[in-house]
Amino acid sequence: MLESAVIDQLKTIVGDGNVGDDDVTRLSYSYDATPQYQSLPDAVVKPRHTKEVQQIVRLCRTHHIPIVPRGAGTNLCAGTVPLEGGIVLLFDHMNQIIEVDEENVCARVQPGVNTQFFIEQMEERQLFYPPDPSSMKISTLGGNISECSGGLRGLKYGVTKDYVLGLEVVLANGDVLHTGGKLAKDVAGYDLTKLLVGSEGTLGIVTEATLKLLPLPETKRTMLAWFNTMEQAAQTVSDIIAQRMIPATLEFMDQRTIQAVEAYAKLGLPTDIGAVLLIEQDGAPAIVNRDIEKIRTICEQANAVSVQVAQNDEEGQRLTTARRSALTALSRLKPTTILEDATVPRSKLADMVRAINKIADKYDVQICTFGHAGDGNLHPTCVTDSRDEAEIHRVEQAFEDIFATALEMGGTITGEHGVGVVKSPYLEWKLGESGIAVMKSLKQALDPTGIMNPGKVFAKASRKRIVIGA
Repeated sequence: MLESAVIDQLKTIVGDGNVGDDDVTRLSYSYDATPQYQSLPDAVVKPRHTKEVQQIVRLCRTHHIPIVPRGAGTNLCAGTVPLEGGIVLLFDHMNQIIEVDEENVCARVQPGVNTQFFIEQMEERQLFYPPDPSSMKISTLGGNISECSGGLRGLKYGVTKDYVLGLEVVLANGDVLHTGGKLAKDVAGYDLTKLLVGSEGTLGIVTEATLKLLPLPETKRTMLAWFNTMEQAAQTVSDIIAQRMIPATLEFMDQRTIQAVEAYAKLGLPTDIGAVLLIEQDGAPAIVNRDIEKIRTICEQANAVSVQVAQNDEEGQRLTTARRSALTALSRLKPTTILEDATVPRSKLADMVRAINKIADKYDVQICTFGHAGDGNLHPTCVTDSRDEAEIHRVEQAFEDIFATALEMGGTITGEHGVGVVKSPYLEWKLGESGIAVMKSLKQALDPTGIMNPGKVFAKASRKRIVIGA
């Protein structure tokens, strides 16, 4: 627990109503969207501007109190669980779109801006912010930046780091660092913006960001293609890309996921099919229509059982809902849903899905798989019950095998969810000893006292599940 004098100083900085250290508040922020990880913070604090963040950081540095910056808590790597107690920092009051600069096609925002709200605000101005994590209805831009979130449009448009032009960050010593800016080109020294995006709050606290925008595409069309096997669907993905076409969205769901989605959403999806591709293209109408017809032909030549092209935006939205509701649908099957994130080269997509199914059989666990086919980014999702210790142990063994297999195929342990706690035991598998050493030296240089989101990114001895700690 924090000393009462520290609580009083925090209240002096941000006001009485913006510091919570009662049991209900602490319990509410003891977990995020990651199953089975929980640890109580000592207090929850809501700063109102950057200077207050600076004061909080300096106070915490003096007393060696951990600080965990948190968006909406939607991350799936336990990145915002306060493993070592301390302060959870919320940005409810720092939620403004500061500026939309249409001449330089960018926007300055505070970290607490809701992702979907921002996207909608930009679209009203005929501007486009492509990153669209599935959690965008509730996630924040600050959280997206900390985790370098991806989304369904990643194949054509990339992920969050591709749209962050500059940052304002409060460092662990309380100094404010400004990186980048409203510039199309900037090669002055090390790219500190890229270093900080995806650093999960371990190197500093983002208090403002300058985001790149694009012109809003004139139109968009959506289609679903059904296949008897995952191999046919995966080959179709390769065929589409080989034709020099990059769809805005190219997603897949396996049969188990389709069955769960249909049971949940009642969209009329065939449940006896092996795999489905959700494909969207955006841009000028003539180009979109041309691409959609070409893609339809490719799907039919690849022996698609059926191809359904949306006739209007409403129908397109209904088709997209099928993919976006996958996690919600799967979460209805059992009490605990563990969604993971592994990426392989696109050409290995079918091999990886097949390997995941074999691993699930090996450990007698139920794993459904969906994800971003165009990126090779899979989300194997295990439906289980955390009260069944024996099964949870098998689940952890299965995911360990999945990450090892992804690396053997030339992939990585995470494509868009970050490392946090969940992936930290496997990071060295990807980076090697020298890679870990470089990252630790950066951490030591920027956070020598180790107060910035401690316990994240770097390896623990094992994937030990954490229970509530006082």
